[in-house]
Amino acid sequence: MKARETITAEELDEKFDNGEDVSAYFDWSKMRRPNQEARRVNVDFPAWMVQGLDKEAGRLGVTRQSLIKMWIAEKLG
Repeated sequence: MKARETITAEELDEKFDNGEDVSAYFDWSKMRRPNQEARRVNVDFPAWMVQGLDKEAGRLGVTRQSLIKMWIAEKLG
């Protein structure tokens, strides 16, 4: 693996502003999104509700889990 070159923030900004690929200057394996760590939560739904969720998820082309996350995020956001 090639060693990462060290540059200043100003040099990085200039390369980025010029449209150059600056991804080699980042260690993507250590990247984290604050407050985005997943935590598992179990919720029991009645069968009719799961069927409704699946129908709506299918209509939108997303998974049931994604639909639930979207709806909760809308309410909390």
